Amino acid sequence: MSRLGNLGARLYRGEVGYDFVAKRRIWYGVSILITITAIVGLAVRGLNMGIEFKGGAVFTTPKVEVSVSQAQEIAEEASGHQAIVQELGTGGMRIQVSELDTAQADQVQTELAEELGVERDSVNAELVGPSWGEQIANKAWTGLGVFMILVVIYLAIAFEWRMAVAALIALIHDITITVGVYALVGFEVTPGTVIGLLTILGYSLYDTVVVFDSLKESSKDITKQTRWTYGEIANRSINSTLVRSINTTVVALLPVAGLLFIGGGVLGAGMLNDISLSLFVGLAAGAYSSIFIATPLVADLKEREPQIKALRKRVLAKRAAAAAKGEPRPGDQSPDADGELLDPAPAAAVVGPRGRGRGRPTGRR
Repeated sequence: MSRLGNLGARLYRGEVGYDFVAKRRIWYGVSILITITAIVGLAVRGLNMGIEFKGGAVFTTPKVEVSVSQAQEIAEEASGHQAIVQELGTGGMRIQVSELDTAQADQVQTELAEELGVERDSVNAELVGPSWGEQIANKAWTGLGVFMILVVIYLAIAFEWRMAVAALIALIHDITITVGVYALVGFEVTPGTVIGLLTILGYSLYDTVVVFDSLKESSKDITKQTRWTYGEIANRSINSTLVRSINTTVVALLPVAGLLFIGGGVLGAGMLNDISLSLFVGLAAGAYSSIFIATPLVADLKEREPQIKALRKRVLAKRAAAAAKGEPRPGDQSPDADGELLDPAPAAAVVGPRGRGRGRPTGRR
C-alpha cells in the first residue's frame, strides 16, 4: 500500500488525525477575511460584464499581422467606444465593442477590415442585444434560488436542519469568494461564467454531504456513551473522509487547471477562461468550506442542544476522574501542540449499534 493509502486508512480508523473542529475559530477567521476581501473587491472594482449582458457587437477576424494593443486602438477609433480584444489561437482577434446598434456595427466592421488589411466578409460580426443578457441573468438567479431551496429541504430531511444551514452557509461562502476573485482579477463575466458558478455548487455540496453522511453514521446513539463529545466525533468524520476529499478535488482541479492556464492563457480562448476560472476557484473554495467550515458549523450548532451539552459535561467529568486516579483516559481527543490527535482508538467503534462486543464491530471480546 502506498504511503498516501496507508495514511488514508489510518485516518479512517482514527489512529491519526488533525483537530479541525477545535481550531474552528481560526478557519472562521480566515474565511471571514477572504470573504471581506472578495466583497470589497466586488464593491470597488465591480464585475466586468461581458457583451452578452451589456449588449453590443463581437467581431472575429482571421489571422492578422497586428498586436492586441494595435487592434484595440483601431477598434476604439472606429467605434468611439471602449473595446476588449483577445488574441485567438488561430492568430485572429476577437473584438468586443459595447453599445452598438446594427448600423454602427456594419460601419465598424467595414473600418476594421480596411485597417487590418483583410476582406470585409472575412470579419465575422455578431450583434447582441442587452435584453438577451438580462434574460440569462434572471434565469441564472432563479436557478440559483431554486437550487438553494431544494438543497436545504433535502439536507433537512436526509440529515437535519443544522446540517442544511451549515451547507447553505458553505455554498454562499464559495459563491462569494468566486465572484470576488472575478472582480479582483477583472475577468469578463459571460454566460460561461454563469455555467461555471452553477457547476461548482454541485462539487462543493458533494464533499459536504460525504462528511455529513459519515458524521450521521458515527453519531448514532451518541448520548448513550461517555467516551467522546459530539465535536470530537465530528472531527473524526472529517479525518475519515479527508483523503477522499483531497483526491476528488485534485483530480477535478487538474483538467480545470489545464483549461485555465493552457487553453485560456496559451491558446487565448476567451470562453475557456470564463468557465475554467470560476470552476478552479469554486472547486478550491468548495473543498476548503467542506472541511473547515461546514462540519465545524454543525458541531457548533449541535453542541448548543441541552442533551449534547450534558454529554460533554459527562465526558469531561469522566476524564477528570480518570486523571485524578492516574488512569489512562480513553477517548481523550485533546490535540498536542501540532494539532495531532493523541487517541488512537478506531472511530468506527465510537457509538451506534455496531456489534455485540464492547466497541468491537465483530462482537469478539
